[in-house]
Amino acid sequence: MNAPLLARGCFVTGTDTEVGKTKVSAALLHLLSANGARTAGCKPVAAGLATIHGRRVNEDVHALRAASTVALTDAEVGPCQLEDACAPHIAAHRECRTIDRRGLRRAVSDLARRADWLVVEGVGGFRVPLGADWDSADLAHDLGLPVVMVVGMRLGCLNHALLTADAVGACGLHLAGWVANGIDAAMAHADANIATLREHLPAPCLGVVPRLAHPTPAAVAAHLDVAAVRAVPRPCLFLE
Repeated sequence: MNAPLLARGCFVTGTDTEVGKTKVSAALLHLLSANGARTAGCKPVAAGLATIHGRRVNEDVHALRAASTVALTDAEVGPCQLEDACAPHIAAHRECRTIDRRGLRRAVSDLARRADWLVVEGVGGFRVPLGADWDSADLAHDLGLPVVMVVGMRLGCLNHALLTADAVGACGLHLAGWVANGIDAAMAHADANIATLREHLPAPCLGVVPRLAHPTPAAVAAHLDVAAVRAVPRPCLFLE
């Protein structure tokens, strides 16, 4: 076993799938890379591959690699990439594969040794099965990073956000902040919903991102609170 590692970073989770975790993760990398800081993005488990520049790669992995300042390979950013865009344990079963819990932890630890800031993106929501006896919440617990929650702003987001916050706390993890991400441009009473989240979530709001036509890392980062974001990553102990 390697010596203990002190790293700085966060684990980005969402209230559901397709709520903007990758866009927010890439924006966090963009902000944290100021002043020459070495940043690395990681999506330990990614389901759904596409052909990009002649390579079969997950689109989220591709985006995080592009947003990182450390030179990384697709395999380093996404150590477990699965062909089918479905629940990871189902995709893995279809490929006769097992998602290696210890291997994922080791891969993330290796990245942390090469970066000043590490942004790890989860898969789907906070509790997604990864095997017969473990899920993405267990992975987050293994890493021990403070959690940033992306709230997809649409009908039902209050319930999803509060349940996710409860699940994060139940795992013994620190919910360090949340981002409201506009995914339904026609959502009624969006401002009132955000006000309710500010009142009830046990963490600060790191930004309110509207639905953007071109959600580049820089464009999304412009809607984040820089000071609040920089206060999120804190020392974290890895044991691999």
